[in-house]
Amino acid sequence: MTFKVVVGRRLSDAGMAVLEARRDLDMQVLHDPTEAEWHAALAEAEGCIAWTNRVDRAALAAAPRLRTVSRIGVGYDTVDITACSERGIAVMVANGSNDLSVAEHAMMLLLAVARRAVDIHNHVARVGGWWPPEGLRMVDLAGRKALVVGYGRIGTRVAQYLKAFKLDVAVLDPNFAPHRIAADGFRCARDLHAALAEADVVTLHCPLMPATHHLMDEAAFAAMKPGAILVNTARGPVVKQDALVEALRSGHLMGAGLDVLEVEPAIAGNPLLSLPNVVISPHSAASTKEGLDRMAAFAAQNMLDALDGKPDPAMMVNPWILQKG
Repeated sequence: MTFKVVVGRRLSDAGMAVLEARRDLDMQVLHDPTEAEWHAALAEAEGCIAWTNRVDRAALAAAPRLRTVSRIGVGYDTVDITACSERGIAVMVANGSNDLSVAEHAMMLLLAVARRAVDIHNHVARVGGWWPPEGLRMVDLAGRKALVVGYGRIGTRVAQYLKAFKLDVAVLDPNFAPHRIAADGFRCARDLHAALAEADVVTLHCPLMPATHHLMDEAAFAAMKPGAILVNTARGPVVKQDALVEALRSGHLMGAGLDVLEVEPAIAGNPLLSLPNVVISPHSAASTKEGLDRMAAFAAQNMLDALDGKPDPAMMVNPWILQKG
C-alpha cells in the first residue's frame, strides 16, 4: 500500500529524513505554491503537511481523498477545523516543538525594547553617534509587573523566564483554573483591562480565534499602564494595528516587540516599520535551526501516525473525531 502525500514546503533535513525513511510514500514536495498549485497537488493526496498553505473548504473540495492535515508549528488558523472534522480529517499540530524557541524570542524582543537595542545600535553604527542626544531612555525589568496572556506551552515558559528576571508575573487564561496558575507561583488575572492597567510588560501567547481577534484594541491600549511594553509572538490579528500605532506614536507605550503583523509579509508603508520604538522580526520566533528541525520532524511523524490509523490525540486539534463511528 502506498500513501499519496503532499508537502507544502520542503522540510528541514530532520523532517525530510522522517519521510524518506518510509518506502510507502508517493511524495510531492512543493515550494511556495500558488493556491491553484496547492489545490491541484491535493487532488489525489491522502495526507499533507502545510506551512502557510490554507486548508479551507475550497482546498478540501479539491482533495476528496484527504485523511489528515499536519501543520508545521502549533498554530492552526490557516485550517478550517470545522470542515475537516465534518469529513473526519485529523488535524495535527507539532505540540511541544517550538515553545522553547518562541519563548526565548519573546524575551529577546522584550529586552530589545526595554534597552532600545535596535534604535541605539542604529544611532551608533549608522549615524556615527555615541550617546543619543535625547538620552538612552532604557529601563530595568526586575521589579516590574508582567502580564502573560495565554498559558499554553509557550506562555508557561515565558512566565518562568520573566520570573527568573525578577518580574512579578500575572497570567490571564480562562482555560486554566486559578489554583493551577497559583500553584506555579503566578498571580491569576481574571479581567483583561484591569490586568493591563497594572502591567509594565504585556506579552501575548494566545491562539487566534474569533474571541481573540483584535483582543488588543483601542480600549485595551487605553487601559494599559503608561510606559508599558507590548510583545506579540502569537498572531498579528490579535492586535488591532491602527490602535497599536496610535498608542506608540502618542508615547502612551514605551514600545512594542512584534514577531507577527496583522498583514504578512510586511507591506511598504506600514507605519510600524518606521517607528523608532518598535522591534519587528518576520514571524520567525520558532525558526531557530533546532526549532525548525523539531517542527519538521514532529509534523512529518504526525502525518505518518495519522495515515497509519494511530494519530496521537495530544497532537490533534480535533481529537473528538476519533470517537466517531
